[in-house]
Amino acid sequence: MERKKKAKVKITVLKTLYHEDLVKEYLLPDQQATYGPCYRHHVGQEFIIDSFDKPAEFCSWAWSDIHREFISVMFNADFPNFKDGGTIIATCTDGLRPVVFKVERIDC
Repeated sequence: MERKKKAKVKITVLKTLYHEDLVKEYLLPDQQATYGPCYRHHVGQEFIIDSFDKPAEFCSWAWSDIHREFISVMFNADFPNFKDGGTIIATCTDGLRPVVFKVERIDC
C-alpha cells in the first residue's frame, strides 16, 4: 500500500469580521471600549506550513479551530464542492470577531 506524501499548506486570511452590534449587546460596558477586530490577523496575511507545528504568529485559538481542515489538506484531502478540490474555507469560532481563512494545498 502506497503511503501518501504530506503536502505543504498555505493558509491565507481572507476576511476579518467584527460584530459591533453583538459586542454592544453582550459585553460588559467596560470591556466594549477596548474590544475590536482581531489584532492577530489581517487580510492578505499568509502562512506556508510544511509541519504539524502552529506558526509562531498564528492565533492559538484560530489554529485549534481550523486544525482539522489543515490536517485534511496536508494529507491530500479533496473537497468536491470547491472549485479547487485541495482548498477549503475555514473560520475561527470567535463569535464577536471571527477570521475567515483559505486553507490550500500548494504541493504534493
